[in-house]
Amino acid sequence: MSDDCLFCRIAAGEIPTDVVARGDDWVAFRDIHPQAPTHVLIVPHRHVASIDDLHADDAPLAGTLIAVAAEVAREEGLAERGYRLVFNVGEGAGQSVHHIHLHLLGGRGFSWPPG
Repeated sequence: MSDDCLFCRIAAGEIPTDVVARGDDWVAFRDIHPQAPTHVLIVPHRHVASIDDLHADDAPLAGTLIAVAAEVAREEGLAERGYRLVFNVGEGAGQSVHHIHLHLLGGRGFSWPPG
């Protein structure tokens, strides 16, 4: 855990948030600035600043985040209409918190290519 990391503090339960699911190694919570009717962030407890910092042996971590997102999408009723999963990597791509997190977005249509 990084003491100055917002998502580490949320994962540790130090900062209250609207948690939709929690596991031993991750937490899923609603984004405070949603970009869609459903906007959930899935965050590992382990501090990793960016997807760029992952290695092949971190595949179980990335896979868990994606599997959790799929389960939350089903629970939120998004699976039938579809949803989007997004990892922003670096500031140029919109990463504003330097702790990996997967965005689950749904409840509206999305265009391609994204912004």
